Amino acid sequence: MNENDVTVHYWAAARAAAGIAEEHVAATNLAELLDEIHRRHGHRDRFADVIEFCSILVGETPVGAKEPAEVALAPGVNVEFLPPFAGG
Repeated sequence: MNENDVTVHYWAAARAAAGIAEEHVAATNLAELLDEIHRRHGHRDRFADVIEFCSILVGETPVGAKEPAEVALAPGVNVEFLPPFAGG
């Protein structure tokens, strides 16, 4: 892990689509991170579709409808991809 990396966590269907639960990505904003994870996993079935519907948390803050290029990522922050869950 590089000191500028962020930690990406994939949950439930996002984990299945990515084929991993966690990885480290060098990115200074959410747009860079999304570009990189799509480069790494975009060939996998359903990855793009699942990620598109995920809620994204940066640290403990939901991203919501913010423009990804405007969401800054501090080194070492956790970025969570949470797909919609059934039940609850």
